[in-house]
Amino acid sequence: MMFYEIAKNFPNPLLLYQPYEPISGRKAWEQLPVSLQKDLIDAGENCLHYIYPPLTAVSYMSFIRTGNRGDFEEPYFQRRQVLNTLVLAECAENKGRFVDDIINGIFTICEESGWQLPAHNSYIRDMTQLILPDCSVPVLDLFACETGALLAMVSYLLKDILNTVSPLIEKRIQEELQKRIFTPYLDCHFWWMGHAEEAMNNWTIWCTQNVLIAAFTRPLPESVRRRIFLKACESVDYFLKEYGEDGCCDEGAQYYRHSGLCLFQTMEILNAVTNNEFQFLYENNKIKNIASYILQVHVKDKYYINFADCSPIAGRAGVREFLFGKRTNQPELMRFAALDHKSDDSPLLLKEINLLYRLQAAFTEAEINRFDPSTPINYKDIFYDSIGLFIARDKTYTLAVKGGDNNDSHNHNDTGSFTIYKNGLPLLIDVGVESYTKKTFSPERYEIWTMQSAYHNLPTFDGIMQKNGAMYQATEIITSFHQDACDISMNIADAYPKEARVSRYDRRCTLKKNKGILIEDTFQTTAKQVVLSLMTYEKPIAKDTGITLGNLGEIQFELIPSSISIEKIPISDPRLKTAWEHEIYRISILLQTHGLTLWIT
Repeated sequence: MMFYEIAKNFPNPLLLYQPYEPISGRKAWEQLPVSLQKDLIDAGENCLHYIYPPLTAVSYMSFIRTGNRGDFEEPYFQRRQVLNTLVLAECAENKGRFVDDIINGIFTICEESGWQLPAHNSYIRDMTQLILPDCSVPVLDLFACETGALLAMVSYLLKDILNTVSPLIEKRIQEELQKRIFTPYLDCHFWWMGHAEEAMNNWTIWCTQNVLIAAFTRPLPESVRRRIFLKACESVDYFLKEYGEDGCCDEGAQYYRHSGLCLFQTMEILNAVTNNEFQFLYENNKIKNIASYILQVHVKDKYYINFADCSPIAGRAGVREFLFGKRTNQPELMRFAALDHKSDDSPLLLKEINLLYRLQAAFTEAEINRFDPSTPINYKDIFYDSIGLFIARDKTYTLAVKGGDNNDSHNHNDTGSFTIYKNGLPLLIDVGVESYTKKTFSPERYEIWTMQSAYHNLPTFDGIMQKNGAMYQATEIITSFHQDACDISMNIADAYPKEARVSRYDRRCTLKKNKGILIEDTFQTTAKQVVLSLMTYEKPIAKDTGITLGNLGEIQFELIPSSISIEKIPISDPRLKTAWEHEIYRISILLQTHGLTLWIT
């Protein structure tokens, strides 16, 4: 266990984590770009005299009663977003105008009955959530840890000013952190901390990062900090064991921001408190690959290769990707992040609840804007063996194929599905996921249409779809990468239950460079009806020899199928609407007994 071994043998006292200057470091704040200072202050002025929205017991209970997450989460996150904005405005201006509103925010959050979200309000993994928080036994979930980090950073930045108003403010913050973060972290075991071979995910590193922020920005006793340090480093190792050497995130590009980038932030903290004892690990191949993953799954502009719960629009890259590239000595990752940052219409991160991220963005703004991103990025053809993700590109097309199995974190039943982009635009798509509800992470998860293989680019046998679990997998995976063509082949029969009655389903996907994409499906089954689904964003129109997809592309058949039907799927869910601005379509193709060959241009 790499990180824990280093931590266990570290002999020196642990230092404080002092990432950027607090408000008293006026020289640093005044050296920020004048336009950025103004933007920070203007954003704060929009929140002056802000009335923090109420969080009622009934809104907390609505998750259990109706499955609704938004009633509670929207005001919960608004409180934190506004507090961040006010703190940064005060740091930029330093006139005291925002202090009272900041104190209101601190006490509003301190007086919440629980910092954990209703959807996470349980003490054992995958157990039914309690309808209300138990104030006497805090739950350490993602957002309890985020809240601890937020209040600790507010204290770090503004401690002197808050103490001039009343030392009781800082006392209250310390009491709440001790009760809600440090004591449960050291005295309890939550699943995300890691144990034996239990599977971890983004929770492990995301929570660990924020506990470290909370603990090491404060002058805790050395004995307490040492215990937190050791436990955190052990969790980092549990997180890393989930990754293959190739660094692929099985939760997708969106979750890279809460996994790979949280690993980066955790390493930054560990290096800061040990005087760079962990610095050499930035040259570790797995860590370098984790860093560059986000570049490899980028398509063009706002689009990413997506699978599982990830959206095709996974958010702009920015300073954290830039700094991770800098630390791991990957100039292409830095160029990608710098270029994408220029396209971000919200570089102030106004929706971000992590104050450290916003502070980091402010103090890296000048550096990332000076960086020259003009050198073209050489995107690679790549196969991520750890999860079976194949990606091939040319000047026109991007082809991605998901092999592996149906046991990924945030899994969809999508083994063997492919996505295709043409000229950087979605041609054949992975839909993503709707807004999270109680059902999303429950035994009824696969009743949700977006999780089902029939709404991916996959076949269905007499109405029988793929099932979830590690045993439902692709076999006989073979890849090849050549200058003129790249392809992947696999047998996806084992991704279906026995009642599907399919003994083989061989799929081969080939990108013929600068020509088009060939999909070749052959199968052996006793099912009476085999229907291939194809999901599109552009409106499909069936013609004599194929299907046109708006003005973007065309699917041509080697042999005309016996029937084709087209279903329009309206997009009304708020989360899906962030990716798809209009309806999407499902093409259902009744296959002949021997299979089907598609030529996509």
